[in-house]
Amino acid sequence: MIEIKQNNGETKGEFVAFFDGKQAGLMTYSWAGADKFIIDHTEVEPEFNGKGVGKELVYQAVEFARENNLKIIPLCPFAAATFKKNEEIRDVL
Repeated sequence: MIEIKQNNGETKGEFVAFFDGKQAGLMTYSWAGADKFIIDHTEVEPEFNGKGVGKELVYQAVEFARENNLKIIPLCPFAAATFKKNEEIRDVL
């Protein structure tokens, strides 16, 4: 089971994914003003490839954006591809 924790700082933040207690992935972001943030990097540990960890990280960021009326700029290639493939999350772009 994937568990995601968020660490939000004044200028940067991250979502960290854990799979059965082990760190499985990380997605970092930077604030671009008060109402939007830039997803700049997503990585998944090799042993967790193909388990949906990266997608879950992006979806957690989308949920955070929706709850706080924020917009996302996906500069990370993985995040950009996830938004391109999943129309239902594009409302936060």
